[in-house]
Amino acid sequence: MPFSDYKTALVTGASAGMGEAIVERLCQEGIVVHAVARRHNELEQLAARTGCIPHAIDVSDVQALNDLCRDLQIDILVNNAGVSHPGSILQSQESQIETQVDVNLRAVLHLCRLLVPGMVERDRGHVINITSIAAIYNFGGNSIYHATKAGVHALSRQLRVDCYGKRVRITEICPGRVATDIFGNVTGDKEAARREFIDGFELPTAKDIADTVAFAISAPVAVNIGNIEITPTLQVPGGLSTMRPGDVAR
Repeated sequence: MPFSDYKTALVTGASAGMGEAIVERLCQEGIVVHAVARRHNELEQLAARTGCIPHAIDVSDVQALNDLCRDLQIDILVNNAGVSHPGSILQSQESQIETQVDVNLRAVLHLCRLLVPGMVERDRGHVINITSIAAIYNFGGNSIYHATKAGVHALSRQLRVDCYGKRVRITEICPGRVATDIFGNVTGDKEAARREFIDGFELPTAKDIADTVAFAISAPVAVNIGNIEITPTLQVPGGLSTMRPGDVAR
């Protein structure tokens, strides 16, 4: 469906990185974008630059989401907000589980609950779920992140079933490593994270993800692009490990 057939969008995690780039891209297409994030100052700067409508909301606050969406008619929902804490479930803390479930999964479920029925009623809409290659492939660490993103992966497929017969499209975008500050947000040391995860690598940028979102949205209404993996050319997800009894796991 051409962009001209959509009027409004809601983007979470909008104050930085991929969310910020997605807001900018949709605003360029003339979409009225409701930008949702926790950081008020960054949202205000984004609004001044793009004309988006800022909402300083924590997506884990369900009542705030209810209040926000009560009177909104949204054509494009981009569930982008996410948080990750490194480590295996074997060493996880209660707060790490709660935070990731609240932001990565529960908020997505509630926003779909609040906004997708209106899309179905109007026979028009597009849900973009930004997950991760961690939703599909297993690799060491970040157990809770994997589990929550896999939940959104399953939800994305289920939404296609729930919206069957209506012109509501569902796209899941699964990025690999992208040159954003997410790694620094996880560790708390942005400079060290940039040196370890960004510097010297050939990586997709936030703009690349935003352009991918635009590509999926701009397809004809008869075309639903269901799942896109976007990774660095020099990155391969997955792997296989086998050990002998007595070997030390690495």
